[in-house]
Amino acid sequence: MIPELGLLSLLGALALSLLLSIVPPVGLFCRRSLLTRYGAPLSYGACLFITLSIALLGYSFATDDFSVMYVAQHSNSQLPVFFKVAAVWGGHEGSMLFWLFSLSVWTALLAAFSRRMDPQVSAAALAVLGLIMVGFCLFILFLSNPFERAFSSTMAAPMEGRDLNPMLQDVGLIFHPPLLYLGYVGFAVNFALAIAALASGKMDAAVAHWSRPWALAAWICLTGGIILGSWWAYYELGWGGWWFWDPVENASLMPWLLGTALLHSLIVTERRGAFSHWSLLLSIFTFALSLLGTFIVRSGVLTSVHAFAVDPDRGIMLLLLLGLAVMGALTLFALRANTQPSAARFGLLSRETMLLAANVLLSVATLIVLIGTFYPMLFTAFGLGSISVGAPYFNATFVPPALLALSVMGISALSRWKSMGAGTGRRLAVLALLAAAVGVGGALLFDRFYPMVALSLALAAWVCLSNLSMVRRLSLRRCGVWLAHCGVAVTTVGIVISSYYSIETGVKMAQGSEARLGDYRFNYQETRLLVGPNYTSEQAVISVTKADKNVATLMPERRHYTVRTMLMSEPGISWGIFGDVYAIMGEKVDRDSYALRFHYKPFIRWVWGGGLLMMLGGILLLAGRIRSRKEVTS
Repeated sequence: MIPELGLLSLLGALALSLLLSIVPPVGLFCRRSLLTRYGAPLSYGACLFITLSIALLGYSFATDDFSVMYVAQHSNSQLPVFFKVAAVWGGHEGSMLFWLFSLSVWTALLAAFSRRMDPQVSAAALAVLGLIMVGFCLFILFLSNPFERAFSSTMAAPMEGRDLNPMLQDVGLIFHPPLLYLGYVGFAVNFALAIAALASGKMDAAVAHWSRPWALAAWICLTGGIILGSWWAYYELGWGGWWFWDPVENASLMPWLLGTALLHSLIVTERRGAFSHWSLLLSIFTFALSLLGTFIVRSGVLTSVHAFAVDPDRGIMLLLLLGLAVMGALTLFALRANTQPSAARFGLLSRETMLLAANVLLSVATLIVLIGTFYPMLFTAFGLGSISVGAPYFNATFVPPALLALSVMGISALSRWKSMGAGTGRRLAVLALLAAAVGVGGALLFDRFYPMVALSLALAAWVCLSNLSMVRRLSLRRCGVWLAHCGVAVTTVGIVISSYYSIETGVKMAQGSEARLGDYRFNYQETRLLVGPNYTSEQAVISVTKADKNVATLMPERRHYTVRTMLMSEPGISWGIFGDVYAIMGEKVDRDSYALRFHYKPFIRWVWGGGLLMMLGGILLLAGRIRSRKEVTS
């Protein structure tokens, strides 16, 4: 009965979403304000039905209802309860339901906070979001039903489930997909506001003012999702890396890059009335890339270590939804772009120019990632054979615009609107010399000197120093901007140093044997046999010494998941602010010996620390905006 109630809730959400996509536009067309006001209650109702639906699916997991096919495929009675929560979105059907749930939450939030917005724009935006919800409701009901029963007249329901994929049985995966989807779907609000602005011819400072907090909230969520995904890959996949340039990783990076450009473009549109076309197109393409990311993860057209639930047939439907959204939006843009206000004038050396350069560089970087991600598929589709595009391509093509964007970031912070202020050139020169000294001095502290390390450290220092002007007058917004930009600098330092100075070694070890890596000595003390809730494990206990002092004990594992009959390696990690010592336990070589791989990764934690600073900066910016709005209201 519970699954049927979940299905009925989805049908109720479909009906209300359909009304949401019809009633407000009819009210606008007929100039009946009463009809446009129905947008908010319809949004709340659709959100309530979808929330009930996903809650009922979660209840089916909690009660081990293996008569539901989705539960039987992704859960087991031995699975810990917190992983049963993650299993709700651990497969294709559940993840699409969570996608729809996220969309309904953003829609309800827009309805709740749009009372002071232009009624025409808010009603049209809610209608667009309602139409998107209709498309995904239909997709779930007909092609991805998570409530489908696992029994029929000729087949009984299974007594036990297949268990959740062991790679997903991790605390990070409880939060990573929800944050990622909230980020993906959050940009639907900006997409809807852009469509509404085009339809009404009102992409002015007021609409940009309302669009910015939604873009910022989505960007914060997407940043958090990317950080968690990278951290999970580092400590769970067991290959010692944090970014693989995998198609699914790229699928989240592309909307993040364009979303970052959108944030800066909306600033100019709000403050100066310029870049309205940029803001519109970035709103459209950021959401389009979010849909593309969903297509990549769930279609299986691109091979990925992260694509756990794929179906090419359903991927076609996702591609159709993507095509309809993009083509419809671009057609409207072509027809209505000339109705947007004319751009404000600004000098060549001004903050507007720097932000324009940043938009171009971020867009170029996105295009580079897009080409590298899809080129192998297109190469094969045209019968040209098979080809792989990996780190060498991305490092050679992505790094230059990224470094240029860092330099522009510093110049922009010291620039003024309309034109460069007096004395700005002198400040730029002084800070550039100081940053160069920091970069070269920092690179000389390591065993080997690399020019790229010196350049990257100099640019990181340049970003932090130039943005210090933001905090001359303390406020939540200024501190938020400084923290977010410093977060980019900190991440840059972590990426560069860990890439150039990481060391590793592979050895065969048995109890009592010893290995060396740089200044570290590893002593294999014992092997433990452990029994987990749904797995058995071989755990190595390895003491780590440096300069004859014990600094850590590593306990890497080889886990055997009995239901899925899968072997998984769990790394042993000793983490520190300035570096991690990392051990991976491989295959058993003979009766008493195992293959082990040791890594030392300096400054690796700075990669994620910088991401957290970016999120914190975004949260402060959002809080400052909410606070100022309350002050204006009071």
